Amino acid sequence: MAPHGRATAAARGGSKPEDLRRHNLGTLLSHLHVAGPLSRAELTGLMGLNRSTIGGLVAQLTELGLLEEERPAGGHAGAGRPSLMVRPRADGAQVLAADIQIDRAVVGLVGVGGRVLTRRYRRLAGSRSPSAVAGVVRRLVDAVLTDPAASGRIVGMGVSLPGVVRHSDGFIRFAPNLGWVDQPLGDLLERQLAGTLGGHRVRIGNDADLGVLAEHLRGAAVGHDDVVFIAGWVGVGGGCIVGGRPLHGAGGYAGELGHLPLVPGGRPCRCGARGCWETEIGAPAIARALGLGDVGTDELVFALRAEAGARPGVLDGVARYLGLGLAGLVNLFNPQLIILDGLLQELMAVAGDVVRTTLAEAALRASAERVIIVPPQLGGDAVLVGASELAWQDLLADPAGVLYGVGPGTMSG
Repeated sequence: MAPHGRATAAARGGSKPEDLRRHNLGTLLSHLHVAGPLSRAELTGLMGLNRSTIGGLVAQLTELGLLEEERPAGGHAGAGRPSLMVRPRADGAQVLAADIQIDRAVVGLVGVGGRVLTRRYRRLAGSRSPSAVAGVVRRLVDAVLTDPAASGRIVGMGVSLPGVVRHSDGFIRFAPNLGWVDQPLGDLLERQLAGTLGGHRVRIGNDADLGVLAEHLRGAAVGHDDVVFIAGWVGVGGGCIVGGRPLHGAGGYAGELGHLPLVPGGRPCRCGARGCWETEIGAPAIARALGLGDVGTDELVFALRAEAGARPGVLDGVARYLGLGLAGLVNLFNPQLIILDGLLQELMAVAGDVVRTTLAEAALRASAERVIIVPPQLGGDAVLVGASELAWQDLLADPAGVLYGVGPGTMSG
């Protein structure tokens, strides 16, 4: 989702002038989506186009309602005046983003530039069937759209969930902690939200893959090319950036780090195997260590925060397994950065010394000496913002086509 390179180079190869222009419109909007407001002069340098061409592209995107311009503070008229600043309009186009977890769902409204404008939460109680969850998401969408911030055109929806998601079409192959196998959640949501989405697509992705995408674009991983993001709520998932590019695998199923076998013959995992990493560091393992029963993630967060200094060593066993698994990832991927989300972020605040000591003892020194462990800079919105990036894909590829109702941005186009 990073901006394209120099527009003229990317679009060479016999493209028709109209195709080239539409490509350049998308490239310019992509730069602003990632970088925020830029001057016309900066856009000229980034895209390798002349000033008049940049002016024409900005004018067309402004006409589409996606951009606005203003003079920099202190600017003056006349010769030598500063270049106009170009910024996305918050009400120009908006997307819906949903983050589905085991015990809750969140739906947000997101503007160009990745800003979450408003959000609504609901706990998942009772049935967690795909149809029941789709119904919860639909009701959350209805609530979000009553907010005054919902003033722009909805151009898509992105959804994250903790499961094995086929990269080509978002089909959910396996979500063990939800009990789902081979489920077309995207189709369910497109039918339920047909009036709201106006034919635009629902795209589905794995939560950790989307978390690392968002942090790489806008958060802690900006400027880092080798990153591992670990989403640790009820289960454990992973997303990886390798050499600056997302690691998807042949079918899109790479990064299921929570199901790495760690303890031979260990505890049964919901995936059907035994001794997976998540059986020793996921929510049930943390609850066992704290002497708690089957509690929700909110309760576990409170318990972990209350534990700091109260009972030294009570979480050391979980922390050692976290450090041991991280050592394996360090040896495998040699990342610059490991981002721990969810309960694992809270665990680091209580027993981080044990995690780091175990990591240092088990990992190769050459691989471990530069790795840094950090929380998500985007906080609890990391995965939600990542889901929104899925929804922006069509508009950023072809703004005119999407907003004029033709081309790849519609299901019929």
